[in-house]
Amino acid sequence: MAAFALNTQYTSLPESTLDQLKRHLLDSLGSFIHALHRPTVQKLVRAIRSLSTAGPCEAPILGPASIDRAAQLYTALIRYPDFMDNFLGKEATCHPSDNIGALLALSQAGYGDSTDFLIALAVSYEMECRLVEELPVMIKGFDHTVLLAFSLTAGICRMLRLDETQTAHALAMAGVSLVPLVTSRASYTSEWKGLASSFVALNCIQLGLMAKEGITGPLTLFEGPKGYKDIFGMTLQYDWDIEDFSLIQKCALKTYNAEIHTQPALEAIQDILRQHPIHPDDIQNIDITTFLTCYHIVGGGEYGPRDMVHSKEQADHSLPYVAAVLLLDGQVYPSQLLEERILRPDVQSLLKKVKVHTRSPLHTPVILAGLLDPYTQAYPEKLSCKVTLTMSDGKEWTAEKEDYHGYYTRPLGWEEVEDKFRRLTTSSIDGATQTEIIHLCRHLENSTPGNLMKLTLCNKI
Repeated sequence: MAAFALNTQYTSLPESTLDQLKRHLLDSLGSFIHALHRPTVQKLVRAIRSLSTAGPCEAPILGPASIDRAAQLYTALIRYPDFMDNFLGKEATCHPSDNIGALLALSQAGYGDSTDFLIALAVSYEMECRLVEELPVMIKGFDHTVLLAFSLTAGICRMLRLDETQTAHALAMAGVSLVPLVTSRASYTSEWKGLASSFVALNCIQLGLMAKEGITGPLTLFEGPKGYKDIFGMTLQYDWDIEDFSLIQKCALKTYNAEIHTQPALEAIQDILRQHPIHPDDIQNIDITTFLTCYHIVGGGEYGPRDMVHSKEQADHSLPYVAAVLLLDGQVYPSQLLEERILRPDVQSLLKKVKVHTRSPLHTPVILAGLLDPYTQAYPEKLSCKVTLTMSDGKEWTAEKEDYHGYYTRPLGWEEVEDKFRRLTTSSIDGATQTEIIHLCRHLENSTPGNLMKLTLCNKI
C-alpha cells in the first residue's frame, strides 16, 4: 500500500481520470462554500477555536489554523451537506471526497504543488474505492471511514514526501486507531453522521506527522495476531502493483441532495411529475420497489425506521421524506432539508404515504435474498427501482429506473457540475468568484490548490 502511494507518477494517470477528479473537486467545493455558515458547522468551529492555536492554514470562518484543524474543518464542510460523491461496491460504499479536505490543508500549508495534490488525490480515491471492494467492513458493523483512514493517510504521506517505511507505519497506526462503527449512519441519524469523516481527517494528519518523526506502528495489522484477519474475518490480498485507477471512473455525483441510493427513485418521481399534472393532495399512495441495500439504509430496513423525520440528518437519509418533498417542491436541494421545511404538515403527512420494499419479501440471509431479488442481484452495476403513484381517483402513474443522471453510467459533465456549484454558492460568493474557482479547478495543473482556499476568505468571520 505504501509503495503504491509513493510510486504513482503523474504521467501514469489517464487524462480522463484527472478530468474527473477536477470535476469532483469542483463539486466538493460547492458543498464546502455552501456549508460555511450552517449551524452544525458553526458548532464545530466553536469547538475547534476552544482547542487550537494559530497555524499555517488561513481557514475561512476559522482564521489561522493548524493543519490538522484545518483538515477537520475542510472535510466537514465538504461532507456535512451530504451532497458529495460516492462509490458503490457490492457490499459497502464510501465517499471518496472525504479525502479532499486534508489534502487541501496540506497544500495550503506549503506541502507540494498542484501535481502532488492531484497524484495524492488519485491515490486516495482509488485506494478507498479498492478497499471498499476488497475489505467491506460495513457488513461487520464498522463504518466505511475505517477505510478512509488508510486512503487518506496514503495521500497525506505522499504530500508529506515520507519514505516507504514511514508511510507503512503511518498506515498501520491509522488502521489500528481509527475504527468507527456504522451506527453513526443508523436511524435516528444524528449530526455526527456528517462529521465522522472530519474526525478521521484530523487524526490522519497527526499520524502522518508522527510517522515523519519516526514513530512506528503495528505493520502486521492485517495478517498478524489480533489483526484484521482475526477481528473481521477478512483477508486483504490485493496486489497493489497492478492497480490501474479504474475504480475512479465508477465514482458517482449526486443530482439530488439526498443519500446516494435514493437518487434513481427520485429521478423516477421527477419523470412522473414531468409527464402528468399531479396535485399532492390527490396522492393516495407512493409505492417504491428498490434493491436491498437501499431498503436497509434509507427505506426502513436494518438501519432502522425512516418514517420519523425531524432534522436534516434524518431527512436526507429517509427515502419516504425525500420522495414526499420532491413531489411537493419539485426539487431536493438544501432548502428542502431546513428544519422549517421538514416540520411542515404537508410533507410530514405525505411521507406517511410512502411505502418502501424490495421485490422479494426475504431480506436475510443477504446472499439468498440477493439471488431471489433481481434488483438486488444487479446492484451496484444497476440501481434498479420502480415508483408507482396511486391517485385518489384510482389512476396509477409508474416509472422505472436502472441508474440516474450522475451515476457513472450517465455521469455529470462539466456544464452540469458547474451549474450545481453555482446553485450551491450563489448566496455566498459573487459570479466573478464562482467563475474564477471553476477556472482554477478545470486548469488546476497551472495553479495551486492553495489559491482555491484564498478565494473563500471573503467568507471569513
